[in-house]
Amino acid sequence: MPRPAPRPPCPRSNAADLGIRDEKPPHIPDNVQVAGILLVEDDPAVRAGLELALTRQGHTVTSYATGEEALDHIQTRRPEIVILDVMLPGIDGVEVCRRIRKLDPLPVLMLTALGDDLDIVVGLEAGADDYVVKPVEPRVLDARIRAILRRVESASSDRIAFGDLVVDRGALKVTRAGREIHLTPTELRLLLELVRHPGQVLNRRYLLRAVWDHNHVADSRLVDACVQRIRAKIEPVPAEPVYIHTVRGFGYRFSPP
Repeated sequence: MPRPAPRPPCPRSNAADLGIRDEKPPHIPDNVQVAGILLVEDDPAVRAGLELALTRQGHTVTSYATGEEALDHIQTRRPEIVILDVMLPGIDGVEVCRRIRKLDPLPVLMLTALGDDLDIVVGLEAGADDYVVKPVEPRVLDARIRAILRRVESASSDRIAFGDLVVDRGALKVTRAGREIHLTPTELRLLLELVRHPGQVLNRRYLLRAVWDHNHVADSRLVDACVQRIRAKIEPVPAEPVYIHTVRGFGYRFSPP
Protein backbone atom coordinates (compact mmCIF):
# COMPACT_ATOMS: atom_id res chain seq x y z
CA MET A 1 0.00 0.00 0.00
CA PRO A 2 1.27 3.50 -0.72
CA ARG A 3 2.11 5.54 2.34
CA PRO A 4 -0.35 8.35 3.19
CA ALA A 5 0.83 11.81 2.29
CA PRO A 6 2.40 13.60 5.27
CA ARG A 7 0.31 16.27 6.93
CA PRO A 8 1.61 19.74 6.01
CA PRO A 9 3.21 21.63 8.91
CA CYS A 10 1.30 24.37 10.67
CA PRO A 11 2.44 27.71 9.21
CA ARG A 12 4.47 29.80 11.67
CA SER A 13 3.33 33.06 10.10
CA ASN A 14 -0.13 32.75 11.65
CA ALA A 15 1.07 32.39 15.26
CA ALA A 16 0.24 35.99 16.15
CA ASP A 17 -3.33 35.42 14.98
CA LEU A 18 -3.63 32.59 17.50
CA GLY A 19 -2.95 34.83 20.48
CA ILE A 20 0.58 33.55 21.08
CA ARG A 21 4.10 34.46 20.07
CA ASP A 22 5.40 31.42 18.26
CA GLU A 23 8.50 29.80 19.74
CA LYS A 24 10.41 26.59 19.28
CA PRO A 25 9.07 24.20 21.94
CA PRO A 26 11.63 23.60 24.70
CA HIS A 27 12.68 20.16 25.90
CA ILE A 28 10.56 19.19 28.92
CA PRO A 29 12.73 17.43 31.55
CA ASP A 30 11.19 14.37 33.17
CA ASN A 31 11.30 15.96 36.64
CA VAL A 32 9.39 19.14 35.68
CA GLN A 33 5.84 19.16 36.95
CA VAL A 34 3.07 19.59 34.41
CA ALA A 35 -0.50 20.61 35.00
CA GLY A 36 -4.02 19.59 34.12
CA ILE A 37 -5.30 22.87 32.72
CA LEU A 38 -8.83 24.05 32.02
CA LEU A 39 -8.65 26.71 29.29
CA VAL A 40 -11.68 28.95 28.70
CA GLU A 41 -11.41 31.10 25.57
CA ASP A 42 -14.21 31.85 23.10
CA ASP A 43 -12.07 32.75 20.07
CA PRO A 44 -11.44 29.45 18.19
CA ALA A 45 -8.10 30.57 16.74
CA VAL A 46 -6.76 31.89 20.05
CA ARG A 47 -8.02 28.80 21.87
CA ALA A 48 -6.30 26.50 19.37
CA GLY A 49 -3.06 28.47 19.60
CA LEU A 50 -2.96 28.49 23.39
CA GLU A 51 -3.85 24.81 23.59
CA LEU A 52 -1.02 24.02 21.16
CA ALA A 53 1.47 26.16 23.09
CA LEU A 54 0.53 24.66 26.47
CA THR A 55 0.64 21.12 25.11
CA ARG A 56 4.12 21.81 23.73
CA GLN A 57 5.15 22.84 27.23
CA GLY A 58 4.06 19.40 28.47
CA HIS A 59 0.69 20.26 30.03
CA THR A 60 -2.63 18.48 29.57
CA VAL A 61 -5.29 20.88 28.33
CA THR A 62 -9.09 20.73 28.26
CA SER A 63 -10.65 23.74 26.55
CA TYR A 64 -14.10 25.29 26.31
CA ALA A 65 -15.57 28.33 24.60
CA THR A 66 -18.00 29.38 27.35
CA GLY A 67 -18.01 29.87 31.09
CA GLU A 68 -21.08 27.69 31.49
CA GLU A 69 -19.26 24.69 29.99
CA ALA A 70 -16.24 25.34 32.19
CA LEU A 71 -18.31 25.49 35.39
CA ASP A 72 -20.02 22.20 34.49
CA HIS A 73 -16.62 20.62 33.90
CA ILE A 74 -15.23 21.77 37.26
CA GLN A 75 -18.09 20.12 39.12
CA THR A 76 -17.35 16.73 37.52
CA ARG A 77 -13.59 16.83 36.95
CA ARG A 78 -11.38 19.20 38.92
CA PRO A 79 -8.44 20.73 37.00
CA GLU A 80 -5.26 21.93 38.68
CA ILE A 81 -5.44 25.42 37.14
CA VAL A 82 -8.04 27.43 35.24
CA ILE A 83 -6.88 29.82 32.50
CA LEU A 84 -9.79 32.14 31.93
CA ASP A 85 -10.35 34.85 29.34
CA VAL A 86 -12.06 37.97 30.68
CA MET A 87 -14.26 38.52 27.61
CA LEU A 88 -16.61 35.54 27.16
CA PRO A 89 -20.10 35.23 25.69
CA GLY A 90 -22.90 34.71 28.20
CA ILE A 91 -21.24 34.61 31.63
CA ASP A 92 -18.09 36.73 31.38
CA GLY A 93 -14.75 35.66 32.80
CA VAL A 94 -15.03 37.78 35.95
CA GLU A 95 -18.36 36.21 36.90
CA VAL A 96 -17.00 32.74 36.09
CA CYS A 97 -14.10 33.46 38.46
CA ARG A 98 -16.52 34.52 41.22
CA ARG A 99 -18.54 31.31 40.77
CA ILE A 100 -15.40 29.18 40.79
CA ARG A 101 -14.41 30.78 44.09
CA LYS A 102 -17.76 29.70 45.59
CA LEU A 103 -17.10 26.12 44.49
CA ASP A 104 -13.37 25.62 44.94
CA PRO A 105 -10.15 27.47 45.88
CA LEU A 106 -8.36 26.16 42.78
CA PRO A 107 -6.00 28.65 41.08
CA VAL A 108 -7.34 30.96 38.37
CA LEU A 109 -5.13 32.80 35.87
CA MET A 110 -6.90 35.51 33.87
CA LEU A 111 -6.20 36.39 30.22
CA THR A 112 -6.71 40.07 29.48
CA ALA A 113 -6.30 42.27 26.41
CA LEU A 114 -3.41 44.71 26.27
CA GLY A 115 -4.24 47.91 28.15
CA ASP A 116 -7.42 46.66 29.82
CA ASP A 117 -6.31 47.66 33.32
CA LEU A 118 -9.87 47.83 34.60
CA ASP A 119 -10.45 44.19 33.59
CA ILE A 120 -7.26 43.21 35.41
CA VAL A 121 -8.30 44.96 38.63
CA VAL A 122 -11.86 43.58 38.53
CA GLY A 123 -10.56 40.08 37.81
CA LEU A 124 -8.15 40.21 40.74
CA GLU A 125 -10.87 41.48 43.05
CA ALA A 126 -13.07 38.58 41.91
CA GLY A 127 -10.42 36.15 43.17
CA ALA A 128 -7.98 35.58 40.30
CA ASP A 129 -4.50 34.52 41.42
CA ASP A 130 -2.58 36.03 38.52
CA TYR A 131 -3.05 37.45 35.04
CA VAL A 132 -1.31 37.43 31.64
CA VAL A 133 -1.80 40.00 28.90
CA LYS A 134 -2.49 38.81 25.34
CA PRO A 135 -0.82 38.14 22.97
CA VAL A 136 0.71 35.54 25.25
CA GLU A 137 4.32 34.45 25.09
CA PRO A 138 4.33 30.67 25.82
CA ARG A 139 7.36 30.76 28.12
CA VAL A 140 5.81 33.53 30.22
CA LEU A 141 2.50 31.68 30.48
CA ASP A 142 4.29 28.44 31.35
CA ALA A 143 6.38 30.19 34.01
CA ARG A 144 3.24 31.64 35.62
CA ILE A 145 1.56 28.21 35.61
CA ARG A 146 4.54 26.49 37.22
CA ALA A 147 4.79 29.25 39.82
CA ILE A 148 1.17 28.56 40.75
CA LEU A 149 1.93 24.84 41.04
CA ARG A 150 4.79 25.62 43.43
CA ARG A 151 2.43 27.69 45.57
CA VAL A 152 0.00 24.80 45.81
CA GLU A 153 2.77 22.41 46.89
CA SER A 154 4.48 24.81 49.28
CA ALA A 155 4.08 23.83 52.92
CA SER A 156 6.00 23.68 56.20
CA SER A 157 5.46 21.76 59.39
CA ASP A 158 4.41 24.14 62.14
CA ARG A 159 1.16 25.41 63.60
CA ILE A 160 0.97 28.98 64.93
CA ALA A 161 -1.83 30.60 66.91
CA PHE A 162 -2.48 34.35 67.02
CA GLY A 163 -5.37 34.65 69.45
CA ASP A 164 -8.30 32.87 67.82
CA LEU A 165 -6.55 32.86 64.40
CA VAL A 166 -4.62 29.61 63.85
CA VAL A 167 -2.33 29.04 60.86
CA ASP A 168 -1.38 25.38 60.35
CA ARG A 169 1.37 25.36 57.74
CA GLY A 170 1.71 21.59 57.71
CA ALA A 171 -1.97 21.02 56.99
CA LEU A 172 -2.23 24.22 54.88
CA LYS A 173 -5.23 25.18 56.97
CA VAL A 174 -6.35 28.45 58.58
CA THR A 175 -9.03 28.69 61.24
CA ARG A 176 -10.53 31.51 63.28
CA ALA A 177 -12.48 30.77 66.44
CA GLY A 178 -12.42 27.11 65.45
CA ARG A 179 -14.00 27.65 62.02
CA GLU A 180 -11.99 26.89 58.91
CA ILE A 181 -11.27 29.79 56.57
CA HIS A 182 -11.07 28.78 52.92
CA LEU A 183 -8.16 30.49 51.18
CA THR A 184 -6.96 30.03 47.62
CA PRO A 185 -3.39 28.71 47.20
CA THR A 186 -2.14 32.20 46.40
CA GLU A 187 -3.94 33.76 49.37
CA LEU A 188 -2.54 31.07 51.63
CA ARG A 189 0.98 31.52 50.29
CA LEU A 190 0.81 35.28 50.86
CA LEU A 191 -0.55 34.88 54.39
CA LEU A 192 2.17 32.33 55.19
CA GLU A 193 4.83 34.73 53.95
CA LEU A 194 3.49 37.53 56.15
CA VAL A 195 3.20 35.18 59.15
CA ARG A 196 6.84 34.12 58.74
CA HIS A 197 7.89 37.73 59.39
CA PRO A 198 5.66 39.03 62.21
CA GLY A 199 6.17 42.70 62.94
CA GLN A 200 8.28 43.27 59.81
CA VAL A 201 7.26 45.45 56.90
CA LEU A 202 7.42 43.50 53.63
CA ASN A 203 7.39 45.61 50.49
CA ARG A 204 5.33 44.69 47.46
CA ARG A 205 8.30 43.76 45.29
CA TYR A 206 9.52 41.29 47.91
CA LEU A 207 6.04 39.75 48.16
CA LEU A 208 5.72 39.51 44.37
CA ARG A 209 8.99 37.62 44.22
CA ALA A 210 8.18 35.37 47.18
CA VAL A 211 4.58 34.55 46.27
CA TRP A 212 4.20 35.04 42.51
CA ASP A 213 7.83 34.32 41.50
CA HIS A 214 8.16 37.58 39.58
CA ASN A 215 8.77 41.17 40.58
CA HIS A 216 7.48 43.49 37.87
CA VAL A 217 6.63 46.75 39.61
CA ALA A 218 3.44 47.16 37.53
CA ASP A 219 2.11 43.92 39.04
CA SER A 220 1.98 45.30 42.59
CA ARG A 221 -1.82 45.32 42.27
CA LEU A 222 -1.63 41.52 42.55
CA VAL A 223 -0.41 42.00 46.11
CA ASP A 224 -2.96 44.68 46.99
CA ALA A 225 -5.92 42.70 45.63
CA CYS A 226 -4.80 39.52 47.37
CA VAL A 227 -4.36 41.32 50.70
CA GLN A 228 -7.89 42.72 50.39
CA ARG A 229 -9.29 39.24 49.82
CA ILE A 230 -7.39 37.80 52.80
CA ARG A 231 -8.60 40.63 55.04
CA ALA A 232 -12.18 39.95 53.98
CA LYS A 233 -11.75 36.39 55.23
CA ILE A 234 -9.60 36.64 58.38
CA GLU A 235 -10.23 40.10 59.81
CA PRO A 236 -13.14 40.61 62.24
CA VAL A 237 -13.73 43.99 60.57
CA PRO A 238 -11.93 44.08 57.18
CA ALA A 239 -12.07 47.89 57.00
CA GLU A 240 -10.24 48.05 60.36
CA PRO A 241 -7.61 45.29 60.08
CA VAL A 242 -5.98 43.97 63.23
CA TYR A 243 -3.75 41.34 61.58
CA ILE A 244 -2.48 42.71 58.25
CA HIS A 245 -1.57 46.39 58.41
CA THR A 246 -0.78 48.68 55.50
CA VAL A 247 2.40 50.73 55.83
CA ARG A 248 1.82 53.47 53.29
CA GLY A 249 4.58 53.88 50.75
CA PHE A 250 6.22 50.60 51.76
CA GLY A 251 4.02 47.51 51.93
CA TYR A 252 2.36 45.32 54.55
CA ARG A 253 3.08 44.11 58.09
CA PHE A 254 1.53 41.18 59.93
CA SER A 255 1.06 42.39 63.51
CA PRO A 256 -1.44 40.25 65.41
CA PRO A 257 -3.03 41.85 68.49
